[in-house]
Amino acid sequence: MRVLVVEDHQELAETLAAGLRREGMAVDVALDGTSALARTAVNRYEVVVLDRDLPGTHGDDVCRTLVSQRYPARVLMLTAASTIEDRVEGLAFGADDYLPKPFAFAELVARVRALARRSQPAVPPVLAHGELKLDPGRRVVVRGGNRLDLSPKEFAVLELLLAAGGRVVSAEELLERAWDEAADPFTGTVKVTVSRLRRKLGDPPLIETVAQAGYRI
Repeated sequence: MRVLVVEDHQELAETLAAGLRREGMAVDVALDGTSALARTAVNRYEVVVLDRDLPGTHGDDVCRTLVSQRYPARVLMLTAASTIEDRVEGLAFGADDYLPKPFAFAELVARVRALARRSQPAVPPVLAHGELKLDPGRRVVVRGGNRLDLSPKEFAVLELLLAAGGRVVSAEELLERAWDEAADPFTGTVKVTVSRLRRKLGDPPLIETVAQAGYRI
């Protein structure tokens, strides 16, 4: 999944981003509300982790704007304002969830994953194609009883292909949803990752290249 972390405390923002990346997510960071809206204007995110008290455009106004634009991402407000009144107010602005600081990182990850599931069409908790099984929650891939050692990007690409249910997924969509904004679209990153994934999946081949269209399982 692709996540935008909006937090004006740079060290905390980078710590959150690094932790979410270790969980296999593609993460961009914005340090103020204006930058956050600029990123959502050009990128598609499943979840926006939004600090409420932001410089420039306030977090409440960012949330209101995303809701008014019908932006598809789910919004998780992450803030030091933790009273019941604060939570009710934040949810009233259109946030989908609210997590007060301080928080346990494991809970943040669980909430982000839950929100991401709600932002997409419903898929089974374990994705499968024949003898291949992928468990997003446990971060486990098995084929023919053998557990496969995949990199975070290989796992993300495989998850997207399996969730597509046979639909062709373009390289552009894979790049948009599995990589952050630092990825260079002209480096052949997707092609290289798919090639490595094919080798790890073994025979018979599962990933089909559809000329001028993309990839499918």
